[in-house]
Amino acid sequence: MKREEMVPSESEWLIMEVLWEERASMTSSAVIKSLKDKSCMTPKMVRVLMNRLVQKGLLSYTVDERDARVYHYSALKSKEECLKEKSRRFVDSYFSGSHKNAVAALLQSVKFGDEQLDELMEILEKSKGKDEK
Repeated sequence: MKREEMVPSESEWLIMEVLWEERASMTSSAVIKSLKDKSCMTPKMVRVLMNRLVQKGLLSYTVDERDARVYHYSALKSKEECLKEKSRRFVDSYFSGSHKNAVAALLQSVKFGDEQLDELMEILEKSKGKDEK
């Protein structure tokens, strides 16, 4: 599977959010119930998307010991891992892979307070030389 296919779509992201928040395996029925007020996806669509997430290697499942028709799904990748990959994909798509241009565009579009600027400076200091390792 291609690298860009390893990132959840917007609808798939909603499902991943439920599993990340729960921090435990869940059945598709439990995921559907959690999404009821957050999304207009049908139960069938949720199940289709969960199967896609399994194919992408983002979810795993185990079969219930008491009922072979019930699957328990777990997230294989953390939210942080998915956010990093989604960010890389965004930079590649909109900034021809230039992290500098992406950061510059984002920084120029927002007004920051002193505290936020201090936090950003801290992040920049931590990121210095990361690619050199």
